[in-house]
Amino acid sequence: MLKQILAKLPRKSSKSNPTYSDGGNATARDSATNNGSFTNTCNVISSRLNVVKKMSSSIFPTSGGEMIQPHVPFKDVQNSDKPRLLISKLNLCSTVYDFDDQDKDNVEKDLKRQVLVEILDFVASESTKLPEPAMSAICKMCGENLFREFPPKSSARSPRGETEDEDPWFDPAWSHLQLVYEILLRFVSLNSLDPKIAKQYIDHPFLSRLLNLFDSEDPRERECLKSVLHRIYGKFMVHRPFIRTAVSNVIYRFVFETERHNGIAELLEIFGSVISGFALPLKKEHKTFLSRALIPLHKPKSVGMYHHQLTYCIVQFIEKEPKLTSVVINGLLKYWPVTSSQKQLMFLSELEELLELIRSDEFEKIMVPLFQRISCCLDSYHFQVAERAHFLWNNEHIHHLIMCNRQVIMPIVFSSLQRNSKNHWNRTVFNLTQNVMKMFHEVDEPLVVSCQGKFEEESSATAVVAERRRLTWESLEKAAGGGFQPPVGNVSVLERPTTAAAACVVSC
Repeated sequence: MLKQILAKLPRKSSKSNPTYSDGGNATARDSATNNGSFTNTCNVISSRLNVVKKMSSSIFPTSGGEMIQPHVPFKDVQNSDKPRLLISKLNLCSTVYDFDDQDKDNVEKDLKRQVLVEILDFVASESTKLPEPAMSAICKMCGENLFREFPPKSSARSPRGETEDEDPWFDPAWSHLQLVYEILLRFVSLNSLDPKIAKQYIDHPFLSRLLNLFDSEDPRERECLKSVLHRIYGKFMVHRPFIRTAVSNVIYRFVFETERHNGIAELLEIFGSVISGFALPLKKEHKTFLSRALIPLHKPKSVGMYHHQLTYCIVQFIEKEPKLTSVVINGLLKYWPVTSSQKQLMFLSELEELLELIRSDEFEKIMVPLFQRISCCLDSYHFQVAERAHFLWNNEHIHHLIMCNRQVIMPIVFSSLQRNSKNHWNRTVFNLTQNVMKMFHEVDEPLVVSCQGKFEEESSATAVVAERRRLTWESLEKAAGGGFQPPVGNVSVLERPTTAAAACVVSC
């Protein structure tokens, strides 16, 4: 019976299993007894078990066939086992804890933070190329921690205006989120990272959810997002069109729907450097972004929160292609504020920067509607607006453009300057008006005299019209007063309208 069992055991040739082959030959030479055959078979089985044990050691990182525990330090494992240990630590850090309750899971939170620090040090120090499973695990861990729903905004809080300073909200989980952002930034900044492979994990859904995080009320998170997105845009060229389109959609939704977003300034700051890298001539896509996204950003009430970054982006466009200046200024005049003096001050400052870059031919296209708006600002009751408008003449380039086109500009602004020079209540504005009038006198005194004559004629005509209107109203008041008869006795007015109504119809 034992021989039959042993006969059924599989045998290998000497080439595939030299140990088994050598043992078989020795047994054939020495003896053919049952005891010898049994001993030889046991040796073969033992050798095969050793082979299986070696194979399991190559699959599992630690001895005994067990997975590497995430608490094991990187220095305690071989270099070949570090990627698997990294994945184990990343899986541990994929667990998200509730930080609204500060007394809950404190031990687990501290352990996770320690592991995040180890991962950050490993990613920052390792120069070896990460395998695909490690890339996937990093993106998964970052997504599990970062991609979340923000707490609802209070309905009692109105949208932030250009001067409203709100206390920033700080995420209680920032002790973990900061480390996750640093890991993601280090990961996308690795020189050994192959974008062709990593784009499978940093894909369009990943980028869309990353862009949604810019609405965070925590300024620290928006700053980290700015660094991460900037690095992704620079490294993953294949994703650049998608990022531009996604950012445009964020701006469209902000301008035309919600008028509330916390990260517009950071997005514009990123695009300031992106626009400076555009190749010439500018593509139609980039010009569309200027006209449909950047220029309408002047409309929201909260423009003061991102006006500096917006002006920088627009200036970058004009430096690339100066003929776009007239397009930008016309758009600026379209959204010019009428009732907000603070927005007017911002627009005048931006306008000065644009006029410093404008060419003469482009200036001639927009000077009439432009100085019609500036004329309204010159005699504004808000003295800061009037003062800022007068400062345009202090700019050498703008002063040169005005004087070269004074035949058109002087008649537009003269009435405002003349009114200021007579009865403006603010002394500073009065002095600035005198200086501007002196400039025009020195350059073209006959033009000033001509404008003065036209102004006096218009003032006389206006006075005549005003007097005629006053007399007309007086006659109407007398006619209305003489034809009115109060009700007699207990008879109401509603019961005696017949004759009066008929008379009214005849007179009309």
